[in-house]
Amino acid sequence: VQLQASGGGLVQAGGSLRLSCAASGRTSSYYVVAWFRQAPGKGREFVAAIRWSGGSTYYADSVKGRFTISTDNAKNMVYLQMNSLKPEDAAVYYCASDSGAHSRPFPVWVFATYEYVYWGQGTQVTVSS
Repeated sequence: VQLQASGGGLVQAGGSLRLSCAASGRTSSYYVVAWFRQAPGKGREFVAAIRWSGGSTYYADSVKGRFTISTDNAKNMVYLQMNSLKPEDAAVYYCASDSGAHSRPFPVWVFATYEYVYWGQGTQVTVSS
């Protein structure tokens, strides 16, 4: 599975951006796709997750109510709509997908970086204050 993230850019605080992630190769609607982000000097952190088939969504507390993750399973696309952006949202955003093999039940594992085996190249989001 190859993932290609896009849609990043420069936005003023309070503005919006929509990130996209295109998947190619074999995916399963059962698998989970997620967004993570990494700011300079910090570790990669979970942002949001959803199954490729849609359904329940999971968010980091820091983005709840502002970000929305969605999928278009037919197009193998996942989106992250980001509203009310803050300077602390600035980071490189990565999309990631798992392979279905986990030692813990869903959705306990969705927040962990190491549970995802396929990663996109990242797209930069910059938020000016």
